[in-house]
Amino acid sequence: MVDLLARIPVDALRVFEAAARLLSFTRAAEALGMTQAAVSWRIRDLEEKLERPLFTRGARQVSLTPEGERLATAATEAMTLLRRAVAEVVEADQGVLAVTTLQTLATQWLATRLGAFQLANPDLAVRVDTSSVLSSLGADGLDVALRFGSGDWPGLESRFLMPAVFTPLCTPAMRDRLDLKTPADLKRAHLIGEPREWRAWFAAAGVAPADAAPPPRLTADNQAMEVAAALGDQGVALGSPILYGREIERGLLVRPFEATVALAEGYWLCYPPGRRLTSKIARFRDWVLDTARTDPAVVEGARLAGREVGEAGN
Repeated sequence: MVDLLARIPVDALRVFEAAARLLSFTRAAEALGMTQAAVSWRIRDLEEKLERPLFTRGARQVSLTPEGERLATAATEAMTLLRRAVAEVVEADQGVLAVTTLQTLATQWLATRLGAFQLANPDLAVRVDTSSVLSSLGADGLDVALRFGSGDWPGLESRFLMPAVFTPLCTPAMRDRLDLKTPADLKRAHLIGEPREWRAWFAAAGVAPADAAPPPRLTADNQAMEVAAALGDQGVALGSPILYGREIERGLLVRPFEATVALAEGYWLCYPPGRRLTSKIARFRDWVLDTARTDPAVVEGARLAGREVGEAGN
């Protein structure tokens, strides 16, 4: 019996259930979006596998045999349970949007704006996962990702969200203590951040390589930790004026110099191409890209990076 069931495709039982319920191969074909010949073939194949007739075929109608009636009752119950389970899974899935992103982007930009999305979409709950591990999306229950990189991830569709730009940031007290007048004065500072990014910034600020500052004394695996050190008066960090716009506006951080550098990489919105029309993903995509387009700091940074919010990745 186990081997026999293994040889019967679920689709054949679905076709049989429709034909048994409607007592018509033609109407079953219309309901399933198939041809009448395809329905007839599937049922004939099922009968051959079971080695017994399920329908009595008349000139203009069909009726169930006793064996067909027994199988029809079970098939209808099974299909009803399957339809109910699928509907419950889909409804539950559609009610939760799971976003994976980097910690700094989540805390400094996304979290402060998500309330607007939830107000506009009261039927959706949002779950945010912060991790540096790249998710395959879908298989682990995550719907969309906000990633840092080139915009080229195999198997995913990507749209440019915002540039990765950086400029020196420190507290007003640190700026005054160092008496910063020119970019070269930062050579006296306790620098925080990646060496290559500081070298790029000094070059953009017109400080000759021979006059560049010594290597930074502190680096971390995310921007949030580095800027937190600057907020703690531990030195001058390279940070994004986009992500730390609130702290700059409130005077917690200052930009001692306007020179800003854009990395070749940036932040991207990613999702499986086969799910681009899924309602919750489409709504989040439209909202987050529109939000970025109305952020003056993002627009200015995108101009500096030579990018456009919403452009497709590679």
